[in-house]
Parts: sequence; structure tokens; C-alpha cells
Amino acid sequence: MRYVFMRYPHGRAKAVTFSYDDGVKQDQRLAAIFDQYGMKATFNMNNECLREVNYSREQLQDIFLSKGHEIAVHGAMHRANGRLRPIEGIREVLDNRLELEERCGRIIRGMAYPDSGIRKLNNGVSYEQIRQYLQELDIAYARTLGGDNDGFELPGDFYAWMPSAHHDNPQIMEYVDQFLALDLSPAVYRASRAPRLLYIWGHSYEFDRKDNWSHIEEICQRLAHHEEIWYATNMEICEYVQAYNSLRYSANGKMVYNPTLLEIWLDVDGTLCSIKPGETICL
Repeated sequence: MRYVFMRYPHGRAKAVTFSYDDGVKQDQRLAAIFDQYGMKATFNMNNECLREVNYSREQLQDIFLSKGHEIAVHGAMHRANGRLRPIEGIREVLDNRLELEERCGRIIRGMAYPDSGIRKLNNGVSYEQIRQYLQELDIAYARTLGGDNDGFELPGDFYAWMPSAHHDNPQIMEYVDQFLALDLSPAVYRASRAPRLLYIWGHSYEFDRKDNWSHIEEICQRLAHHEEIWYATNMEICEYVQAYNSLRYSANGKMVYNPTLLEIWLDVDGTLCSIKPGETICL
């Protein structure tokens, strides 16, 4: 055995996710487009915008949650964590999480940094402090910005999760086509078969401002209905990767145990296999 690579559910090698910020009224139209094309998205909502739009608990359930989308933290007052003293940053996250959980009736553990996020640090705060208090607040991941990941790599640090591109990136259609053209089959050289992720972000009100809703529809049309792609929310991807990283191997690497509640898929030197919860298998 030379290489073992994670595979997404049902052995898929590629995943697509979307992340849209603020909790504005245009999110309703965007969610309907995602539903039409079978996409999954995470909608990051801050308290101020949420109260202005005033999505009811029933609307949040009907428009987003019942369709498989995720709602995540985006700061109570949309203030950048990197510019806040830890006590202020903690309150930004906790107050937002508390309100979202009350409105949604479910546990909220995802996040996108508001404003400049962690790209600029001052007031004596460090990224390590921010990461620590997010962990203590039981936030599982936080999306950051500042450099596109057009290599479609999974994050090494889920508290500094870099998306592939904004939907208005001039090269976005090239990225989509490059992603779709990736060959991760057993015919490819073993060391090149790591799973890939296309992660697109933005604000739904931008489509109104530019009068270009057709742009996001074209992106979805190109990405839709590919059997090799897993369409997932940010949290679904984070939890699956964490479950994969929780697998336990024997010293010689020939046995593996799955202590999680998820079925995990593997590419073992080009051969697909899966490990059910609580199962031990020989590779």
C-alpha cells in the first residue's frame, strides 16, 4: 500500500460549496436558485441585517434549513475579529450564535469572519487568541478571505478557511472549468489524487446591484448534475473531514478503525472502500 486518500460520501473525489454573507433579503432568491440546481450553501447572518430583514423562524426553516442549507455566524454587529480585543470578539460571536440558535431552533457552529476578519490584526490581538476563543465557543470553522485558493485544496486550518474565489472573480468561469476537468481517477498518478473542493463566496445583494443574477445561474448550470461531485454545506464538509481525520490505524497501516458516526470513504491505491461507524477493516 502506497497512498490512502480521503473520498467524499459515495466515493466522490470532488465537492462544491457556497458561502453567502450578511442575511439579506436577496438570500431568499439566491437560495431558490441553489435549490433549482441542486447546490448546497451556507448563509452567514449577522444580527443587525437579520433584524432588518426580520426573517421569521418559519421563514428560516422553509427557505434555508428545510432545503439542506446551513445558517452560520457572521458577527452580532459585523465587526472584524482581528480589530477587536478578545473580550469584544467573544461577545460578537456568542451574541450572534445565541440569537441564531434561538431563531433557528438548532445548534449553530459554523462561521464566516465579518468585515476584514483576521486579515488585519491590531489592539494587541493575535490570530492564535482568536482561534482559541472560537474553539472555546464551540465554533467548528471560520471562513476567511484575502487570497483565492484556485488549487481547490482543503484547508489545513479550518479557522482560516480560504475559499476558491468570489463569484465576481474575473477568472471564476475558468476556475469552474478547471475544477470540472480535474481527473482524480485511479488512472492518475497516485500522489495526485487528493480530494478537491470548489468553494465560492459572495453577497447576494451584489446580483441586484449589478443586475446579473444570470451570472450565478450560469455558474450553477455548469456545476449541476455531475455524479462525481458532492454538493455540501460548509459544515458538512468540515465535519466529514474531521471524521476522516479521526480514523485510527494499526501500527503497520493495514487495519483502520472508524470511531465516528459517519461512513467514511477511502481511495487506497486506486481502490475505493468505505468504513462504517464502529467498523474495523483491513486495507
